[in-house]
Amino acid sequence: MTDVVRAALVQATWTGDTESMIAKHEEHAREAARQGAKVIGFQEVFNAPYFCQVQEPEHYRWAEPVPDGPTVRRMCELARETRMVIVVPVFEIEGEGFYYNTAAVIDADGTYLGKYRKHHIPQVKGFWEKYYFRPGNAGWPVFDTAVGKVGVYICYDRHFPEGWRQLGLNGAQLVYNPSATHRGLSSHLWQLEQPAAAVANEYFVAAINRVGQEEYGDNDFYGTSYFVDPRGRFVGEVASDKAEELVVRDLDFGLIEQVRQQWAFYRDRRPDAYDGLVQP
Repeated sequence: MTDVVRAALVQATWTGDTESMIAKHEEHAREAARQGAKVIGFQEVFNAPYFCQVQEPEHYRWAEPVPDGPTVRRMCELARETRMVIVVPVFEIEGEGFYYNTAAVIDADGTYLGKYRKHHIPQVKGFWEKYYFRPGNAGWPVFDTAVGKVGVYICYDRHFPEGWRQLGLNGAQLVYNPSATHRGLSSHLWQLEQPAAAVANEYFVAAINRVGQEEYGDNDFYGTSYFVDPRGRFVGEVASDKAEELVVRDLDFGLIEQVRQQWAFYRDRRPDAYDGLVQP
């Protein structure tokens, strides 16, 4: 396996319906594959609007099983077609009354590898997620894919350093962070938190944000998606804050070992001293 991995992400505007939204992402994935990408990730609940701006039961209709729902099955076919690893964030229904904010991870041969469920669920104006989602209960999986070890951390999770660290301890080389965050709330944090997490945990991060305004609220999703390396440096330019964009970048995974040898953060951890961090 080569140390340099060509990776992609998509920040997209909402089209108005699921079918056209999925079709648009399929075309972005095919274009990424034409550019040589081997892994791609989509934004939070990519096949739906960000319905959590409101609390209405009608929006449970966006939920589907993972992996046996139509979207993940279709993405497995797309992965097989494009020979890319795909990170697929969707609204998951596990059973009656059991709903999660989830990302499926699919290998380059179309094999479903597993899922990550968002752990930290916000409940503030414009982000009424506790109305829809249970807290994640599937741990901090890192998936052994055709491009290397890939993890996922979803949106509001990014404010909590513990999960970033657990993904690193579990071997992550690249963590996708699909999000939906708006201009007035967190834009000053957007280019701080994920680079800091990449440095502290010495891996690559793909930070994905939606872009534009949608019909269910006033949130102005500001895009500016990016890849960041283990030294906290942006890999290429940050995406537009107003327009849809496919971002394709070369990530040198060889840098991970270089940084871990130089900075030695994992060597100098003190888990024996951290008991207080997990007390309620």
